[in-house]
Amino acid sequence: MVEVRELHEMAEFEQLDALFDGIWHFGTGAPPITVELMRALERGLERITWTYDPLMRRNAHFNLAKLGARPSEYLPCFYGVMDDAINRGDESDRLLTAWPLSDPRVEALARPEPLVETSARVDALARVEPRGSDALPPGAVVALADVGGRPVAGPVDAGVVLVAVPADIAGLRGADPGTAKAWRHAVRDVLGGLMAEGRAVTGFAGKSYYVVERT
Repeated sequence: MVEVRELHEMAEFEQLDALFDGIWHFGTGAPPITVELMRALERGLERITWTYDPLMRRNAHFNLAKLGARPSEYLPCFYGVMDDAINRGDESDRLLTAWPLSDPRVEALARPEPLVETSARVDALARVEPRGSDALPPGAVVALADVGGRPVAGPVDAGVVLVAVPADIAGLRGADPGTAKAWRHAVRDVLGGLMAEGRAVTGFAGKSYYVVERT
């Protein structure tokens, strides 16, 4: 079970710093955020943005399905060549992602238990997807499929399309760099192309697919 909560004590920030280093293995390089900066972040934010690798399936599931964040732009090779333990040997495509903290959908996902709401709030929340829901949208067309571990492009001319990502891109980079590269370029072409056309990424379904809709 994943718990999302605010940290307050230096010991907690130090544990988070150790977690970051254990995941990314920064070594002698500069970490993206220091313990001191974590201690001094400003309060009262209404919108947070960050980037992440669109091929990291569990990141996509957490960011979109659990937090309710939404990608706004596909950025090819955004950071240039990276040499950390996870990204080494791959191009650094990223999704610029926004998390609107006051959005009713985001608030609903963050709420541990249903609360009594005013009639206006009930009307707004009625349009919010249920907590933890990642079912595939009915009638959606698969624009990029995972067939035997490799990406296979499909039709994109539909109101709602699904774009698959590999189960474990980090492991694939080491075990089969050629297939990892094929996934990188396929997701860039399909997902990046759809977003460049103005289509919106509205979720991550089945723990495998980006959901992309015409706006």
